[in-house]
Amino acid sequence: MSHHVPGAPAPSPSGEPPAPGSPPLSPATLAVVAGRPPRTPDAEANVPVSLTSTFVGGGAMGTGERGYGRFGNATWEAFEEALGVLEGGSAVTFASGMGAVSAVLDLLPVGATLLVPHGAYNGTHALSALLQRRGVLRVVGVDVTDPEGVRTALAAAGPGALLWLESPTNPLLEVADLAALAALGRAAGALVVVDSTFATPLLQRPLELGADVVVHSVTKFLAGHSDVVLGAVVVREPDLLARLRQVRTLHGAIPGPWEVWLALRGLRTLALRLERSQASAAVLARRLAQHPAVTRVRHPSLPTDPGHALAARQMGGFGAIVAIEVAGGPAGADAVVDAVRLWLPATSLGGVESLIERRRRHPSEPAVVPEDLLRLSVGVEDVEDLWRDLDQALRVVAPAG
Repeated sequence: MSHHVPGAPAPSPSGEPPAPGSPPLSPATLAVVAGRPPRTPDAEANVPVSLTSTFVGGGAMGTGERGYGRFGNATWEAFEEALGVLEGGSAVTFASGMGAVSAVLDLLPVGATLLVPHGAYNGTHALSALLQRRGVLRVVGVDVTDPEGVRTALAAAGPGALLWLESPTNPLLEVADLAALAALGRAAGALVVVDSTFATPLLQRPLELGADVVVHSVTKFLAGHSDVVLGAVVVREPDLLARLRQVRTLHGAIPGPWEVWLALRGLRTLALRLERSQASAAVLARRLAQHPAVTRVRHPSLPTDPGHALAARQMGGFGAIVAIEVAGGPAGADAVVDAVRLWLPATSLGGVESLIERRRRHPSEPAVVPEDLLRLSVGVEDVEDLWRDLDQALRVVAPAG
């Protein structure tokens, strides 16, 4: 896996000025060193957990004083520094991924148009639908693989719209041309947002491709151990940053210091985890494409995948999520989930353990997702163990002969 995403920055860890003429650091290195305390004698190597709701007063509000636990926290700031460095912007942490999504949608004025992918994450769809029912936003579905269709939708929406993108999408793994779509969004006067949870900043950096906002479910790959619920938003514009922080403060969607500390610890091993997981995902995708019980495999590593060429050009790797459709329809898919022993039947993704789930079991899942689609989040277990378990489960529904 190549960790050198084009345009990666060269900032150094906290307290360490970059040496003159020093080469840019790899994102894999930045994930380890960014957000550290200053390198002074006897200082902690790691940021401690800041457990306080109250700070000693005396400073001038607005000049860096935290003031109160809802306004700021040293542990938040360390994680936000690290994620901001990786994405090439400034990060704001939220209590959940949906808290991050909600904060971004709150940037829109009442009555504005939200363009959202047909196959986006179901939480994004559910919140969008709720806001439309309340008359807050007008929601329009788009196909992120069809730039001309997006252009038409943007023209109909008019200035002030928000173009929400995912790439790869969840769970259909469609790949969007982020640079082209961001350019269309800018030309139409729309705010361009990319949910980059599947890719992480090690595989793609949407701000450098023209996006205004990047959203992450930190719960997933960034934290990586299925033990926290967190979200984050990354931007470059100071006005957007201030508005997002205000939303977090006033709406109270603040993260817990313990959770953020765990996420920062998880971030340190992101490159290792992702390298292992996506290598295994590519192996499994190739084998699954030949399995008699599998009718379709979705993974950008496959040369036959519709997004392969674009992903190879736009990303630093193909990611660790695979989606398959299996024989026997939804009943067959459920039977496969019931038959696995190593894979964990569960909602979520991006952890060290491999997860499997039939996505349409959720009533809120978009109708474009096939009923028999299984989303596989490939963890860090031995790939041969993962394959043997998956193969024996799939043989339960394999056609006879």
